[in-house]
Amino acid sequence: VLGNQDLQDSIKPQKVEFHSLNFNTTLHWQPGWAREARDALYFVQYKVYGQSTWQNKDECWGISGHVCDLTHETSDIQEPYYSRVRAALAGVYSSWSLSCRFTPWRETMIGPPMVTVAHSNKSITVKLQAPRSPYRRKRGSKIPMTNYYDLLYQVFIINNLLDEQHRVLVYEGKDKVIKIEDLRRGVSYCIVAKMYMPMLDHSSAYSSRQCTVL
Repeated sequence: VLGNQDLQDSIKPQKVEFHSLNFNTTLHWQPGWAREARDALYFVQYKVYGQSTWQNKDECWGISGHVCDLTHETSDIQEPYYSRVRAALAGVYSSWSLSCRFTPWRETMIGPPMVTVAHSNKSITVKLQAPRSPYRRKRGSKIPMTNYYDLLYQVFIINNLLDEQHRVLVYEGKDKVIKIEDLRRGVSYCIVAKMYMPMLDHSSAYSSRQCTVL
């Protein structure tokens, strides 16, 4: 049987990390190395860098899971945040495990745009929609990520007759509707797009393929 100090060490949460996509931000951790750690409960706190007092995250206070949603708590996107987690088992509490510093504006991943395609005789019209943040305007609509960053759309075409893996960049810019012309009839084409941030030289993942036969 583990002594109290050993139990404290063996249930201490590991790898406490922020994960963030379009400012949807969650804290993740792994259980301690003891087999008993599977039954531990977890307690999460957070604070803005430089503050002296930690805030409890009430919805993640005594939970059995290994994820905590901190989207609302990290909504001041220019501020650096910390979070910490500790575990409890059979009345024994581990010490706190600290995350790295997390600044949403610098570190959130930007998701791909939504893409829809329509075709006419020898052209494809592509409609693009930027990914949305979880934060809402006064009227209730979610604020797009283009409000927070200078983002460009990058649009690529794939000619399935030639090579299904070869993406050719056909547009980079801010237009939400673009037309790709002079295409061949009877050929299957796919469109993918991503968001590009010149300032930080970041790209999103590619959107899912939207395909059509002219």
